[in-house]
Formats: sequence, C-alpha cells, structure tokens
Amino acid sequence: MKGGSIFVRGRLLPLFVWIFGLLLVWEGASWMLLHVVETPLAQSKLPYVHEVLSTLWKYSGTLLKEGAATFGNAGVGFLIGAVAGASLAVLMSLSKTIEQLTFPYAIASQMIPILGLAPIIYGIVRDEQTSRIIISGYITFFPVALNMLRGLRSVDPSALELMHSYAAKPWAVYWKLRFPAALPGLFGGLKIAAPLAVTGAILVELMGAQHGIGVIMLRNLYYGSSHTYMFWSTVIVGALLGIVSYWLISLIERLVAPWQPEFRPKGGSR
Repeated sequence: MKGGSIFVRGRLLPLFVWIFGLLLVWEGASWMLLHVVETPLAQSKLPYVHEVLSTLWKYSGTLLKEGAATFGNAGVGFLIGAVAGASLAVLMSLSKTIEQLTFPYAIASQMIPILGLAPIIYGIVRDEQTSRIIISGYITFFPVALNMLRGLRSVDPSALELMHSYAAKPWAVYWKLRFPAALPGLFGGLKIAAPLAVTGAILVELMGAQHGIGVIMLRNLYYGSSHTYMFWSTVIVGALLGIVSYWLISLIERLVAPWQPEFRPKGGSR
C-alpha cells in the first residue's frame, strides 16, 4: 500500500497537475481569443476544451468505430513490418554478405518521404485497407531491423567464446544468447515504429478512403466552424491511438523481458 502511494505521488500526481494546468491555460487562451481579441474563426484556431470533450462524448461511438478501423489496419501492417524487419536483422547478423547487399537499400528506402509515398501506394493499389497495411509495414520495417541488428551484435564476446567452448550449435547460440540480448533493441524499435504506423495509416485515409479516423478528420476540416469541435476530437483520438500503441508495446516488453534494469524494483524490499 505504501509503495502504491509513493508511486502516485512520484509519477502520476505531477502528470495530472501538468495536464490540468495545461487545460486551464488552453481554456483561458481560447476565451481570450474569442471575447477579448475577437479573432476571426477563434474556435477553429483554439477551441474550448469543454466543447471538444463534449463532442468526444457525444460522438464516442462513431469515433471508436472509425478509430478501430485505423488502429486495426495499422496493427496488421505493424506486425508484418516487424516480422520482416526482425527476419532481415537475423539474416544480416548471420552473413556479412547479406548485410552488404540489403542494408544500403533498406537505408535508401527510408529516404522517400511518407507524405510522397502514401499517395503513390494508394494510387497503385486503389484499396484503402491494403494501402494502410503497406504504409504501416513500410514504416515499421526499418526501425525494427536496425535496432534488432544492433541488439544481436551487442552480446559480450566472452559469452560467445563460452558458448563456442561448449560446442553449442548456431541455433542454440541465438536462442540462449543473441535473442535475449536483442530484446531491448527489438522493443526499442517497436516503440519507435508503433505510433508512426498509426500516423501512416491516418495519412493514407486522407487520400480518399471511406473509413477511418483520418476520413472524419478530413471531412470536418473544410465544413466550417460548426464542425470545428469534431475535427479537434479526431485529432485527439488520433493522438490517443498513437499513445495506446506505444503503451501496448511497453506492456508486452515488461511481460517478455522483465529482467531489464528499468523494470526492476528500486531500493529493494523489506
């Protein structure tokens, strides 16, 4: 019980204070723009927080449904990109020749801006679901491959020598030594890629999809001041989807690799 209260005071309480203070400043600034400065389209630039929250509650069913479509397709692409990136990392760690042949092209592929690639993919595929999966997988592929390759090569040389002295098979070296060492790097890449995969899916939806949070965002952006709060609601939902994806990967990391230093209890127990 004591440990829980310390956690609340040490981490959650400052977070809630900052969020509450930011919302108060936002609400005050919105009131100033609307009633004091009398800025044209003031609510479009900085809407009332309570109105946005009211819209979120009123249209929660629609926002959840469209957000689920975005999150689902981004998740499929994320999984495909993660598997492809991890597989390539293993192959590159096994062979320098494979690394020299593939890694420069993997780097070159990331030089193409997503903003320019998304409409090209959508124009070729002409299917919103497939396009979202491709873009999300493309975004996920490189961070996972790069970070996992670093993890696979971060093994202590003395540990490798010990395994070789036991005449361990290559698969045993990977399973008992390299893969555990690569988990922090793998999850680091996954946590980088997860929010970006959601962003990529939303970007594809802005190209003319029929379903997804990006579709509602685009529709309400150009329909006048009466749709301002709905637009901002979709922005919040999109941000929350990215945060949820990051937290989900962090939770899986805690379950899969609880031995990492940041997950160990501080100060010991009594």
